[in-house]
Amino acid sequence: MTNRLLRIARHWWHDEHHLRRRLDAGALARLRARVTASEARHGGEIRVCVEAALPLRALWRGDGPRQRALALFGELGVWNTEANNGVLIYLLLAERAIEIVADRGVARLVPPGHWDAVLAGMRQAFQAGRFEPGLMAAVEAVEAVLVQHFPLAPGQANPNELPDGVAVR
Repeated sequence: MTNRLLRIARHWWHDEHHLRRRLDAGALARLRARVTASEARHGGEIRVCVEAALPLRALWRGDGPRQRALALFGELGVWNTEANNGVLIYLLLAERAIEIVADRGVARLVPPGHWDAVLAGMRQAFQAGRFEPGLMAAVEAVEAVLVQHFPLAPGQANPNELPDGVAVR
């Protein structure tokens, strides 16, 4: 019970002010530009979502970052691309946790454990408080997979089915 209360307190403490201190408007604009540039190179969709803390109802249920990322994958419509090639990059600041959720069109092409290896490398950046570089590395890692499996033909454009901006919750 004590661990649950400590976790709730940690999330209660993290608010939009904490988020904006770690990722200001400039960082969010650079991330948006990076996603836009990435999507010019492949036919997939990348969606970045950053959340200061979990909602109280999710905390009370005992949800973790993975469960929240899966819920946001649906809420943000990442699952709803024509080729099922959307990928969500989710950062939960209160726990310095990152998750990558790939739609089935991508997931079936990526070997088991690939995303775990990508996440392991990025956790170091987040643990050091380097959130923007960590998210940029996440976009680059997802881009590499999408360029490999969903390349654009010469002259072809990505239809851009999802917003490129960072969803801030």
